[in-house]
Amino acid sequence: MSERKTIEQMDAEAKENLNNIKELPQPLKMKDRLAIAPHAMPELEPSYRARSMEEVACGYTEAQAVAEAHRCLNCKKPFCVEDCPVHIDIPAFIAKIAEGDFKAAIAKIKETSLLPAICGRVCPQERQCQLNCTVGKINKDVEKSVGIGRLERFVADYEREHGEIVVPAIKPSTGKKVAVIGSGPAGLVVAADVRREGHDVTIFEAFHKLGGVMRYGIPEFRLPKSIVDREIQTLEAMGVHFETNYVVGRTRKLMDLLNKDGFDALFIGTGAGLPLFMGIKGESLVGVFAANEYLTRANLMKAYDKDHADTPMWPGKNVVVLGGGNVAMDSARMALRLGAEKVRIVYRRSMSELPARGEEIHHAQEEGVEFCVLQNPSEILGDENGRVRGMIVDKYELGAPDEKGRPRPVKLEGQSFEMECDTVLVAIGNGSNPLISQSTPELKVNKRGNIELEDQEVNKTFVERVYAGGDIVLGAATVILAMGEGRKAAKGINEYLAKN
Repeated sequence: MSERKTIEQMDAEAKENLNNIKELPQPLKMKDRLAIAPHAMPELEPSYRARSMEEVACGYTEAQAVAEAHRCLNCKKPFCVEDCPVHIDIPAFIAKIAEGDFKAAIAKIKETSLLPAICGRVCPQERQCQLNCTVGKINKDVEKSVGIGRLERFVADYEREHGEIVVPAIKPSTGKKVAVIGSGPAGLVVAADVRREGHDVTIFEAFHKLGGVMRYGIPEFRLPKSIVDREIQTLEAMGVHFETNYVVGRTRKLMDLLNKDGFDALFIGTGAGLPLFMGIKGESLVGVFAANEYLTRANLMKAYDKDHADTPMWPGKNVVVLGGGNVAMDSARMALRLGAEKVRIVYRRSMSELPARGEEIHHAQEEGVEFCVLQNPSEILGDENGRVRGMIVDKYELGAPDEKGRPRPVKLEGQSFEMECDTVLVAIGNGSNPLISQSTPELKVNKRGNIELEDQEVNKTFVERVYAGGDIVLGAATVILAMGEGRKAAKGINEYLAKN
């Protein structure tokens, strides 16, 4: 297979690099480390993977990982650690990889993060830990930063594939009980950190499967669900309890968990799953979907497995995705894998303003997704049967910066046109589900429905013993940012329980 040969060639190059490195005077000088070229991630061939649910990125080989680790300068002031939302000791774990001690490397990561196999795959490292990497700065190119995310993924996969997963130690039982609402990244981090302290933890999940956005939002070809399952199994081994099909606010009111069921503290990590629409004519036509519904059917309910799927799926052939974030990229790439013949992303700013990860944009382009930038629909058109047949699209140019400093899109009058399509996926963001806030009037929420915090250092809400974090507080964010929020909340919960 051609992709297998590519991996072998990359591995051979890395082994040659390692031989050259070993011949240099040890320890390596800065100039020697800077002379080591970055190691690209092996990937499946685009025309093959665009119709396959197999994971696109194949992961580093051992030789690639060790060679890449030698590029790290072990800076005295590690900006990478400062820019990591959970503050992993990045130079320390990379140093262990360079030594070939992969077990010690993963142990170092797990001091602060229990989801390395996930974060190594889906975190926007180019905007976080790799953004201010000294190696990238010297080369004036963030793509030449040390491949921190790829190295994190490598040691996490190595641990799993070699059956060496170590369950974190648990302190003696305190007799205290903590409820975690939602099994997404924020909730899983809270559960792990609180359980380590010896508290009893129960996670309540509305869906029938665990993992939150990692399960229903991120496609299999980007994050295999077997990896999510394995991370959750670690929590099970730690003694965390799970209640699925449990909708807090319906199955049980939030305050009843505290006041009637004996929980001593509670964390809300329900995410932001309420889809937003544009409010234009035609959004109620058959063939218009919220991206999160589309992805939930495909991911959680496995619509791509047509012979065994738990849900029907709209057979779109000419698909348009509205938006430019990671959800838009996931939706467009999933549409290809579900049989679409033509997929376009319509985005009202330029390519350089796309908020999605660079890697996801690159993969979408390779797989044949067409990008229609500086464009935005003003109306969705239907046929005589109420089904989508196209859109009226307006052209835009970039104007003065908006309040966030981004160039404001300005409509060009008289330059509208009709774009044919049979499916429209709206991926312009999500709001917070109002169920918990409506059934818990004690909580304070802002106009967007996000829970407001009394103490942002520990993510405490204005309700005693109730903490919150992740997208329900931040709005739609990233997995690692949600984890960072969870870490702060867990600290607050542990401090509170230690005193009471």
